[in-house]
Amino acid sequence: MTRCFIGLGSNLTDPQQQLRSALDAIAALPQTTLLRCSSFYLSAPVGPGNQPDYINAVAELETRLEPLELLDGLQAIESAQGRERGIRWGARTLDLDILLFGQQHIDEPRLQVPHPRMVERNFVLLPLAELEPELQLPSGASIQTLLLQCPHNRLEKL
Repeated sequence: MTRCFIGLGSNLTDPQQQLRSALDAIAALPQTTLLRCSSFYLSAPVGPGNQPDYINAVAELETRLEPLELLDGLQAIESAQGRERGIRWGARTLDLDILLFGQQHIDEPRLQVPHPRMVERNFVLLPLAELEPELQLPSGASIQTLLLQCPHNRLEKL
């Protein structure tokens, strides 16, 4: 079993319910156990145009799936919940990102792990630190150090 962390985000069509539904679907993935989820956080949007605020969280799971199998499962959940891939960083019903897959470094055309922009996003780092305050990324960087260096964006624990 590999321990993974998944970033969840939504800013359309009842975002809190989108995250709750996604967590249920993640728990139902084959060979996967949802261990826990952080609190939900309200965050300012990052992306183009005038978008509604996001609801974000981080889930911890264990899986026997390979990284691309997990990615396929997460993208199927996004699609089932109405995700349309259009404008990059645009508004969306659901976004599920593999943040960490064990201590692996993955650089595939479809998947980069650790997630390449997670260190710039307090709405990822703070929920991740809530789950695992002593976490060290594969690079050796501590989650606490990354939080101190992260740009501050409006973020509110719900």
